[in-house]
Parts: sequence; C-alpha cells; structure tokens
Amino acid sequence: MFIEQEAKNLDDDGRPKRTGTFVTASAHIITAVIGSGVLSLAWAIAQLGWVAGPAVLLGFSFITYFTSTLLADSYRSPDPITGQRNYTYMDVVRAHLGGIKVQLCGLAQYGNLIGVTIGYTITASISMVAVKRSNCFHKHGHHAKCSISNYPFMIIFATIQIILSQIPNFHKLSWLSILAAIMSFTYSSIGLGLAIAKVAGGGHARTSLTGVTVGVDVSASEKVWRSFQAIGDIAFAYAYSTVLIEIQDTLKSHPPENKVMKKASLMGVSTTTLFYVLCGCVGYAAFGNKAPGNFLTGFGFYEPFWLIDFANVCIAVHLIGAYQVFCQPIFGFVETRCRNRWPENKLITSEHAINLPFLGAYHINFFRLMWRTVYVIVTAVIAMIFPFFNDFLGLIGAASFYPLTVYFPIEMHIAQSKMPKYSFTWIWLKILSWACLIVSLVAAAGSIQGLATDLKTYKPFQTQD
Repeated sequence: MFIEQEAKNLDDDGRPKRTGTFVTASAHIITAVIGSGVLSLAWAIAQLGWVAGPAVLLGFSFITYFTSTLLADSYRSPDPITGQRNYTYMDVVRAHLGGIKVQLCGLAQYGNLIGVTIGYTITASISMVAVKRSNCFHKHGHHAKCSISNYPFMIIFATIQIILSQIPNFHKLSWLSILAAIMSFTYSSIGLGLAIAKVAGGGHARTSLTGVTVGVDVSASEKVWRSFQAIGDIAFAYAYSTVLIEIQDTLKSHPPENKVMKKASLMGVSTTTLFYVLCGCVGYAAFGNKAPGNFLTGFGFYEPFWLIDFANVCIAVHLIGAYQVFCQPIFGFVETRCRNRWPENKLITSEHAINLPFLGAYHINFFRLMWRTVYVIVTAVIAMIFPFFNDFLGLIGAASFYPLTVYFPIEMHIAQSKMPKYSFTWIWLKILSWACLIVSLVAAAGSIQGLATDLKTYKPFQTQD
C-alpha cells in the first residue's frame, strides 16, 4: 500500500511528481523574458525608427515563439509525448543531435550565462549610481555635475553575490525568484508610466519613421552601426530559450507537456511583446531621437525623483536575484565536472559543518567557497573594465540568439521529425536559420564596433561623467 502511494507521488522518470501548469509556465516565461533588456528598448526603437523598430520587435517575438514550439517538442525524445524526458538544454541537444553539437551548445549556453552575469553586474551598478545621481540632481538642479563612480557599487553588488553564491541549495529560495519577478514588473511599469506621463505632458520630442537622423543626430556610419546594435539589444530582450527546457520540466505529465508549453510560450511571448512594444514605442515617443541607452538611468526623467529612485532600487534587487538564477547552472556544471573528475579529492568533495548563530548548521565546502568567490570577482572585474550597458547587452543578445533560439531548435526538429532533405519545410527552415545567422552577425558587429568606440575614450577605473 505504502509502495503504491509512493509510486503515485512519482512521475514516469522516478522523480517527484511535477505540479506545474499553464499558468505557472506562462509566469516563468514572462519572468525569464522581462528583464533588464526592456530598459534599452526605447533607445533601440530610436535607432531604427517607427517603421523598422516595432517590425524588428515583432519579428523577434514571432521567431522566438516559433522556435520555442519546436523546442517544446524536443523535451521528450524520440517521441514528443511518450519519449524519455531531457532535463536541460544540453540533454535535449545530446538526445537529438549528439556529437560535437553538444559541446557547441554547452559553449553557447554557458558563454551566454557568463555574459549575462557580467551584464547584470554592469546594470545593477548603473542603477545604484542612478539613485545617488537622482538625489544629487534633485538637490543641486538638473544641470549639476553629479559624477559618481560605478566601481564601489560593483564591489557592493559582487560582495552580495559572493554571500548568496555560498547557499548550497539555492533553488529552494523560490521567494527570491518571486521577488525578482515582482521587481522586474515594477520597474518596467514605472518606466512605462513615466514615459506615458512625459508624452501626455506635451513634450516635443523629435521622432521619425527611420529613427535617428543622419547629419543631425549621427553620421551615416554611426547610423548603420547603431541600428545593428539595436537589433542585438532587441535580441537580448527576448533571450529565454536557455531556460525553456527547465521550465517545461516543471509541468505535469497530463495534459502532455509539449502542448501546455506551446500555449504557455504563446501567452508568455505575446504578453512580453505587448509590454515591449509599449515600453519601446512610448519611450521613443517620450524621448525621441535623444532616447537614453537605459531609460531609467539615462536621466530622461528627473522627477518625481523618489519614484525614479524606487525604480532603480527595484532594478538592483531584481538583478541580485537574477544573477544567481543565471550563475547557479554554471556553478553546478563546474562542480559536478570536478567531482566526477577528482572523486578522491577531499577539497572538492568533503563538506564541513559549521554552526552559525540563528541559522543552525551550515555545510561548507572549501572548493565551492573558493571557486564561486573567484567567479563572482572575475565577472565583477570584467564588468569594471567594460561598463558599457547597451554594447554589452547587444553583444550577449547577438551571440546567444542564433545558436540557442534558432539553430538548435530547428536542427533538433528536423532530426526528431526525420524531415526529408530538400523538402519544402526543410528548405524554409534552413532559410530562416541562415537569415537569423546573418542578423546575429550583423548585431554582433554593431555591438563590437560600439564597444571599440567606447574603449577609445574610456579610462578604466576612473569616474565617468
């Protein structure tokens, strides 16, 4: 009787019964997608204009939704409904494609995660600085020179992350993820509200169908490079393929996970797109061609200063949680590999119990302590050397969009469905894949050029105006 009861509480793979539903999956997707990428959308639309800007946004949303439906079918293999479960993106690639593509997937996925953690360090520090600058402008007037260094705030952020990184079972701290999601919606909504208020207030921001004007706002070459970079920023705003399989792995078996996931993807992506179009377009309407790279820290808004402060605090809190969500898979991957490689090494495998006041016994592993601390410090140092918000987001977006959102889902779908070569569907899927590769390369080029331009005038470890 007890064994039967136990079996009822387990799924077909012997793991505890999953309880996720359409609602929880949709919420996870919205949480994963709406992040700091939303802050750069007004700038991105300003580079592309009223025609191309929303068109690129909608294009990315369609591609993201379409490929996420292909990825949803790949969760089980070989059959999308009755096949064996795969728990991570790499497992899915291993099951369907195998070979060197698994390593390429790992490289793309973990490279993306590392990039995101660096990007989040930059963004969080910019937001913390914005709070101080906002108060300074409020006190001394909008034309005051409120130069505040990002570096102390990067150090504060890194210190918090070093502490949080030492929590062994971070996945159990679901409250932090929920808090991060609430913060994400809060600051996005504040930004949108402020932009609407600015438009309603009758400000005359100069906008155009083609975005920033050559000869007035930018040179011809700047226009091209910035447009490319804007595409990368928009790609970053839609980056959630890396966590899609993990979200699907939380769903109940009935109805079939792939069907629920497709509905959740539609709900999540369409909600996000609506929000993005609003933020991007209203932000552009508010600021025009002078839209700042980050519309909550670029001081398009000065008042009410307390609301801008609150929004920036929300960004920082969100990114504290989000950083952990993105770096935990890296920690897990490295630690598992090391344990498997050196099972006899006591430094790597042994846990030492320490009694902490109010918290009880805490198990410390010296390898985990050292490696995680070093990782956080290294990402913080890289962020200090390259503290460029838009360029960095664009580069991460461009680098991860093609392999993780387009290439692997399409290749796995072709392999899983045993699609005949040169059939109509095969041809147009390949065309889509190649087109997205070109878009990604163009976006990456724009971001690299932006980084190169910024570095020409940038002096590391000095306060920037």
